[in-house]
Amino acid sequence: MEMKPHRAVNYRAELVGVFGYPVSENPTGVMQEAAFRELDLNWRYLTIEVEPEELADAFVGLKAFKMRGINLTIPHKVAVLPFLDEISAEARLMGAVNTVYREGNKLIGENTDGKGFMTALRTDASIDPAGKRVVLIGAGGAARAIATELALAKAKTLTIINRSPERGKSLVELLENRIGVDAHFTPWQEKHSIPPDTDILVNSTSIGLFPDIEESPDINYESIHSGMVVCDVIPNPPKTPFLRKADKRGAMTLDGLGMLVYQGAIGFRIWTGYEAPVRVMRQALEKEFAE
Repeated sequence: MEMKPHRAVNYRAELVGVFGYPVSENPTGVMQEAAFRELDLNWRYLTIEVEPEELADAFVGLKAFKMRGINLTIPHKVAVLPFLDEISAEARLMGAVNTVYREGNKLIGENTDGKGFMTALRTDASIDPAGKRVVLIGAGGAARAIATELALAKAKTLTIINRSPERGKSLVELLENRIGVDAHFTPWQEKHSIPPDTDILVNSTSIGLFPDIEESPDINYESIHSGMVVCDVIPNPPKTPFLRKADKRGAMTLDGLGMLVYQGAIGFRIWTGYEAPVRVMRQALEKEFAE
């Protein structure tokens, strides 16, 4: 009886994913899994709930499972820093990491949030932020990444609106002292009015994120006008109450879906070494949110 030649088979998938808390509403896996299928890669993207006090244990598990990398979302983007062997210059400048990749035995931190936002702004809204007056609502990890990239892109002024003066002033100090942009902090007050000369307004908070889909930042929406570009970082749902109200005021709006896709495409390339199928990734998310 003739024996079939032995065929080498690898049943082990390469693992990446996201650590967050809460994380159940995070749709990143939908687009990354679609990209893996499109390129016929035996990779899997895991959506993993990790409470703040469990983050150290989660990284022990990541190393034990030989995962190729991980995304970080709320509330881990800053807390992750002590668990990394190296941090890219830009991520160190921002003080926040959203993407980790393995290089040998080293875990290296990068931040693709701001780059994803900038690509969406330039590609989907055809807006160059150079010379623009920008107002950001929030001063967390996403705000730090976006503000840093806007400053590096030569935005004229950056105004940070935040409830916590400590966080807001810390971000302004970073922008002024380490990048040299004209930056200001404004305490967030009830029905906060947006300066009329604002070119770009960004909600970089999690207000409006699923399941709290009827919530919106407490600002004076009458102060938004048709000369502004209004952006939200929230991808789920893409059309937040914040953006719907800005639409009614005649402003151009940019949802968080593009930012999510573009930052995910950068992460995909970092992890796999392949160019990401951006169109496939966006279509997967659009289909997901249309259902």
